Amino acid sequence: MPSGSKITWGRVGIVVTILAWIGYVVSTIIRQFIDYGGSFRFTMEALSYLVVVTFLTFSALMYLVARQGALIRFRDHTRAPRGMLDRHFGDTRSQRLTVLVPSYAEEPDVVRLTLWSAALQEYPYLDLVLLIDDPPNPTDPDVLAKLEATRRLAPDIEEALREPRDRFQGSLEAAAAYLATHDVDRKAVKTLLREYRAAVAWLKAMAEQEDVVDHVSEFFVDQVLVGLANELNLTAIALQAALDQGGLPEADRVEELHRRLAWIFRADLTSFERKRYASLSNEANKAMNVNSYLGLMGHVWRPHDTAAGLMLDEVESAEPGDLVIPDSGYVLTLDADSQLLRDYCVRLVFYLEQSENRHVAIIQTPYSSFRGAPTRIERIAGASTDLQHILHQGKTFHNATFWVGANAVIRKEALEDIVEVQNVGGYDIKTYIQDRTVIEDTESSIDIGTAGWSLVNYPERLSYSATPPDFGSLVVQRRRWANGGLLILPKLWGQVRHRRHSRERVHLTELALRVNYMGSIAWASFGLLFLLFYPYDSRLLSPLVLAAALPYFVAMGSDLRDCGHRFSDIFRIYGFNLVLLPVNLAGVLKSIQQAFTGEKIPFARTPKVRNRTAAPAWHVLVPYLIVGFSILTAYRDFNQHNWGNFSFAVFNAVLAGTAIRAYIGLRASFVDMGLGVLNWLYVERRPKKVAAPEPTDAAIDWAGILYFGDRRLARDLRRPDDRRRRVTRARR
Repeated sequence: MPSGSKITWGRVGIVVTILAWIGYVVSTIIRQFIDYGGSFRFTMEALSYLVVVTFLTFSALMYLVARQGALIRFRDHTRAPRGMLDRHFGDTRSQRLTVLVPSYAEEPDVVRLTLWSAALQEYPYLDLVLLIDDPPNPTDPDVLAKLEATRRLAPDIEEALREPRDRFQGSLEAAAAYLATHDVDRKAVKTLLREYRAAVAWLKAMAEQEDVVDHVSEFFVDQVLVGLANELNLTAIALQAALDQGGLPEADRVEELHRRLAWIFRADLTSFERKRYASLSNEANKAMNVNSYLGLMGHVWRPHDTAAGLMLDEVESAEPGDLVIPDSGYVLTLDADSQLLRDYCVRLVFYLEQSENRHVAIIQTPYSSFRGAPTRIERIAGASTDLQHILHQGKTFHNATFWVGANAVIRKEALEDIVEVQNVGGYDIKTYIQDRTVIEDTESSIDIGTAGWSLVNYPERLSYSATPPDFGSLVVQRRRWANGGLLILPKLWGQVRHRRHSRERVHLTELALRVNYMGSIAWASFGLLFLLFYPYDSRLLSPLVLAAALPYFVAMGSDLRDCGHRFSDIFRIYGFNLVLLPVNLAGVLKSIQQAFTGEKIPFARTPKVRNRTAAPAWHVLVPYLIVGFSILTAYRDFNQHNWGNFSFAVFNAVLAGTAIRAYIGLRASFVDMGLGVLNWLYVERRPKKVAAPEPTDAAIDWAGILYFGDRRLARDLRRPDDRRRRVTRARR
């Protein structure tokens, strides 16, 4: 829990940042114009430099404001006692929870750990669905083997759970029957103690059998399996102490504890492949993978073959072979490389089911990074992820929460409020989560808010997710994060107008945090670009600029240390951001391109090189250019005795060079740049067009003609010469 002094110093940092910026504007910018006037060039330089400094200071201020809100939330947060959770879910008929795990070309071992962490959640009614989005009929034997391994995950886990599920469900029924006719006695408590010890033994036996091959699997064993076993063992210790001391828990509590064991091992697992069905969307993104299943929930579907493929038609009653998709009150979306701690579901749903939280549509715990990453880039990317957990908690304090995608519990009712339905080929395609941009969670946050719902970040670390293991895969992730924020800003203005029209107050702090979240990558990237490559007049430099930034870096270092990292990681994160500058700029430019074209921009996957994701050559070359230009700038400023610019250039050159070596790798960077040149020089030979064979009776696609009707006739009417020749051949 944060101390009072830490919260006080946080307020001081906010005040210092604001006063330093005001002091810089008055003492440097305005003073220069009053004392010396200025040429047109100096005026433009001064204005552009002020704009850059203002935007960067604004982002630093928003970090401090969000952090301050997070500290207050952490201080005021009180965990719901275990007994209260058990009583709540035992006394009320909580709605069913469906866990959706979208997966595309993931490693089966990684997905398996995700499914297990969700399957062992302590929730009464849990459906777990793996949404496999791989092509259903691959021709490559290796790809097919990987797909088959992924398909076996759900049935294998359900089979592994069968023995403990049957045992603890049976013990629950026996205990309920016994307590219905008897008072609690030592026999009932001993039976309960035996069941808890059996559950602990089962979990520890599974933990011993697990292959710990990396830090992710180590986390699964230590925090998911052993962590759950230790918590159940603590209950067993309490029960043994009750027997030793002659005390007995109440009958309701005994039944609740039996029910808890039954819940842990009672998940129902299935898998679903939307690409098997032609009536569902085949858009190549995670959002439509989830949307396809959401649109089927609560209905019965009958598959039937057509010339266009397998279609799903809704029917009233189920028959053998029909697809029955149960509905649920809550949906948990979980990335395939994430893991949940044992009480994630019960704590988040408990929050949603409090009467004062009926307006909350989405609750989440922004994910943290797995500890013990083997590579430097994973550790520093994980450090930046852990900082985001804190900032998102602060956004909730100011009612500026954004859904961050990796995990969230969502009210199904709220999704129905924002659904858009489009009829394609006679079938309704439902869109709950927008796929207009590649940061679909951010856009959906605005949609949810416009519909009158709110979002909340739960102030505990209950979910963890993997960070990219190399620079190439990091490029994939960060370019996606940078693409779309600018496109969503107009939706935010629409939401603000809608809320004000409804006489709902929109606080300035909330608006500032939201704008900064969606636009800071754009202006920070361009601002850093100007500072790096444009030789600003030395008269514009001032110690007050550093004073405005100092609270931000000190606060960040303190937060890093609290998260288990080093204070000095602030310099590594700065160098990390320098090498990511071209990645962020590419994402921003893609957003601008999409704004003009109005088209969806699919993300292109990069090739693999010896089990490493190759980065685009341009993204690797630019960090070297930053180092080279910074050295050149330092040399020029040294000769001109411009010590402020000289220090800044040396600082950038050292940190960027260190980041290249640590996060990209010298050898890997030259390989990627060479690969980029080869790919640019190589032109794939286009296959020659082969004339279509003469149609025969055996080649007539009679099923297609009967299904599609005059689609081919319409095409023929556009080419009368071809139609005339085909009619002649048909007569012959």
